[in-house]
Formats: sequence, C-alpha cells, structure tokens
Amino acid sequence: MSSKKILIVGGTGYLGQHLLQEFTAIQDTLPYALSLAFTYHTNPPPECLLKAIPHALPFHVDLRTSNGFDDISQNFGQPDVVVNCAALSVPRACEVDPTAAMAINVPSALVKWLSSFSNGGTLLIHLSTDQVYEGTKSFYKEDDETLPVNVYGRSKVAAEQFISVNYSNFAILRSSIIYGPQTVSPVPKSLPVQWMDSVLAKGEAMDFFHDEFRCPVYVKDLVTIVWTLTSRWISEKEPMQLLLNVGGPDRVSRVQMAEAVAHIRGYNLSLIKSVSSSTVNRGVKSPADISMDITRLIQTLDMSPTSFRDGVKLTLEAEFASAS
Repeated sequence: MSSKKILIVGGTGYLGQHLLQEFTAIQDTLPYALSLAFTYHTNPPPECLLKAIPHALPFHVDLRTSNGFDDISQNFGQPDVVVNCAALSVPRACEVDPTAAMAINVPSALVKWLSSFSNGGTLLIHLSTDQVYEGTKSFYKEDDETLPVNVYGRSKVAAEQFISVNYSNFAILRSSIIYGPQTVSPVPKSLPVQWMDSVLAKGEAMDFFHDEFRCPVYVKDLVTIVWTLTSRWISEKEPMQLLLNVGGPDRVSRVQMAEAVAHIRGYNLSLIKSVSSSTVNRGVKSPADISMDITRLIQTLDMSPTSFRDGVKLTLEAEFASAS
C-alpha cells in the first residue's frame, strides 16, 4: 500500500498537538507508510513540538488569504485526510471582531484549495462546536435546529453550511469543551481541569456556575474519533458526509466539574461556591444548556466515551507524572 498523507490544520493548538503526537506514536504500527504535515500561523512551531514529531512537515499558512497552500501542494502533495482544528475559538474575541471570526472560522480558502485536486480523494474532518445550539433544552441531537446565541456559534454554523454545500467528502464534529493533559508545547489558553485544580489547591473559595451545562469530551477520545474516521476513509474510500455530536457521556455544570476535581484531589467541597452565570458579565452571551445526545457518535464509530470523572482522574494523573 502506498504512503498515506495527513495534514493537521492548526497543528500547534491544543487538539492539533495531541493529534500529531498520537499519529506519530502509531506510525510504526500501521500496514502502510504515514506522512504527517501541519500548519501554523502566528508563531514558528516551538522546538519541543518539532522534537516530539520529528517527521512531520510544518507549513506556514494564512487561512484568510490562502497564502501557504501552494507550498503544501509542492512539498507535501495532496493529503488523503485534512483535519481542520484551526479557529478563532474564544467567544469574546469573536464578539469583538466578527469579521475575523468569519474569515478564520469559515474555511473557504481551505476548501477552495482542496477542490483544486480534481479527484475528490481527500476527506475533510472539520471541528465545529456545541455552541451552534441555542441552549434552551438538554441533549441536542444533530438534526435539531442550530440557533447560536453568539458570533462564535454563528461563524461555526456558517462553516458547516459552507463545507456541506461546497465539498463532497467531510466529517463535521460538533465538539463540546475539550479537556485532558497539557500538550508537549503548553498552549496559552487555560485548560479547564488544570485551572480548577490550581484554583482549589489555593484553599480559597471560588465561584462556579450551576446553570450552564455541557458534555465535556476527553481529548484522547477525540483523537480516537479522528483516527477512526481517518482509518475508515483510507481503507474504504467510501463517500462520507457525516455530522456528529462529539461529547462525553456526562451532562455537567461548572459546579459539577469543580466537584469532580475536588473529590479526586481531596479538596474541601465548601470552597466551591455555586452561583448563576447571570452574576458575571463576560462580554458575550453564553448558551445555558448545550448538552448533546451522542447516540449517533457511539453507534457510528462503535465507541464508549470516557466518563467525566474518569477523564479528570486521567488528566490529573498525567499532570502529576509530567511534573515529577
């Protein structure tokens, strides 16, 4: 079997790094050669990441202008699979600059580049969000109407629509909060479990919302989902137009998330103060309950997502191991 090529768009971000590390780790176990490449935008790839993925090719790409895609064509070629993790994903930043949010989050330049390969041989796996839902009920299904309450959600709905209209083979993954171990090159954004652990470790009372609900997904489960779709495409090359809710099996509030950390670490539960999300002005409207029904995910990929409590335990164990 000939070499297979995977391109991670946004490879220096949190999910991108986890994908690159895992795909690098399994290269020697596959019945075919696997070539990896990734894109970055704002900064040169950090040395520690390049050392961890020595055979992956880095490419500087601007998703708004499409600068850099020709370089990939010439030096890597047509990918078999592209995983698009790149996004302006901070809701407040999207609210401040909606033009940038739409330009970055709707992958028009990426889809145009992929469409330049006439054989339709590339699968696009695109990361969307649970924030496409309005948040007025529990356990949204993929077929429910998308009525986002903020610019970030609207840009992701626009991205989904653009891909489904303009590209033939895709898997759109509506991801909830992604949590798990830190990356080899630490990302600047705050990771939810690590942040809660650091706050509670100080022994000071902290407010947590009791009235916003999500289904956080363990990052290694998300990596498994992406790899399962990748493997299926490489082995079968059957037409794919897939939309999946990607979350964990548990609907939890921020209070419940903090309580899980406290139970595992032995912190005093009285430090966790339950408050309404309406008590804080975050500069952007946030949906109240965007928990998701993940039945289609489980049935389509035959998988059992990690419970939130188990995922928190694995995360904290990994952080302890890396610090020791």
